[in-house]
Amino acid sequence: MSALEGSRLSRRLGVLDAIVIGLGAMIGAGVFVVLGPAASSAGSGLLVGLVIAGAIAMCNAMSSAQLAALYPQSGGTYVYGRERLGPFWGFLAGWAFVVGKVASCAAMALVFGAYVWPAQQRVVAVAVVVAVTALNLRGVRKTASATRIVVAIVLLVLALVVVAGATDPDASAERLADLLAEGWQGILRSAGFLFFAFAGYARIATLGEEVVDPARTIPRAIPVALTLALGVYALVAVTSLVAIGADALAASPTPLEAVVEAGPLHRLVPLVRAGAALAALGVLLSLVAGVGRTAFSMAAEGDLPKWLDSVPPRHRVPHRAEMAVGVIVTLVVAVGDVRGAIGFSSFAVLGYYAIANASAWTLPAHHRRWPRPVPALGLVGCIVVAFTLPTASVTVGAAVLTVGALTWAVRTGLAKRRAAGGVVPDRAPET
Repeated sequence: MSALEGSRLSRRLGVLDAIVIGLGAMIGAGVFVVLGPAASSAGSGLLVGLVIAGAIAMCNAMSSAQLAALYPQSGGTYVYGRERLGPFWGFLAGWAFVVGKVASCAAMALVFGAYVWPAQQRVVAVAVVVAVTALNLRGVRKTASATRIVVAIVLLVLALVVVAGATDPDASAERLADLLAEGWQGILRSAGFLFFAFAGYARIATLGEEVVDPARTIPRAIPVALTLALGVYALVAVTSLVAIGADALAASPTPLEAVVEAGPLHRLVPLVRAGAALAALGVLLSLVAGVGRTAFSMAAEGDLPKWLDSVPPRHRVPHRAEMAVGVIVTLVVAVGDVRGAIGFSSFAVLGYYAIANASAWTLPAHHRRWPRPVPALGLVGCIVVAFTLPTASVTVGAAVLTVGALTWAVRTGLAKRRAAGGVVPDRAPET
């Protein structure tokens, strides 16, 4: 039986649906959340960091696309690592994705709460996690349709930000000078923060069992979604720097709101707040879906509790995995904070893509769509940028990945002992 024939999920997503889900995961996180930390790390050099993050993301996207076409199953790099590198690397990729993206989900929920009702940020964040989980349980087509609406509205709001920044009488191109003032370490750190935003294209690959004609759809959708997102990010970043400068961006918890507030269109600030809330909602919609599918795939292989491996016939979505993700995200929202979640998520997800690139490197020539230097550059880029993130992010991220590796080792060791015990012959009866 082929992978397509063996799918337990419903294949309903076309190229446009897949592109929209990828854009929904990318457009918003970087624009409304990450520009501030990136400016704090690199000043106007964040533009160089944006190019580096985009280049690494494109290598990762090309590696993921050719692997997804070959292995059109839910789980993304969890599947690719297992098939190309072995069970341990598959498990570590799945672990990195799940823990990293749970942190991302919590960050986006908190951003939504901060913009909608700052005084009750966590209450609103919990409510939106519950609502998004319920929507995803209704089926992936409903998720794609809702994400399409969110993306369209957010793009209109970002166009407003660009117009506001461009028409600011105090705007100056001189604010783009001296891109290397903060040094390469600061630039690479900004690339690590900005990569958090680009990682959304993974949602397309993790929905591999729900895409129509995955060998054609996924390799087309991932690069298109990433290129569109990079263009939007570059336009908004340049406009923001020209309008108010890197220092103002770094100082503001809501940098794009600061851009509009400083210009002649300051009365439209409420629209920016609404756009930020919708952007966070769009990211959350696709993140919860992607994490749930990876947890479902890991459960099917026995790497997570088997009760998560359940797909009811009506909507054909992994309902237990989706609900479990929603519960865990709710718990993280209760204790976490946005910037810490972003740093931790970036480290974990860069590890995930390092494994994706290593997996793509092993593909034989007849399965490669792009030459081997592409995954090689992606692998090196992921490792370098991951270890230039803030020390706390690197330390916590490395510790959590180590816990995952130890969990796998213990579980595998116990399984081997049980298997060995099953073949040991019974002792002869005593006489």
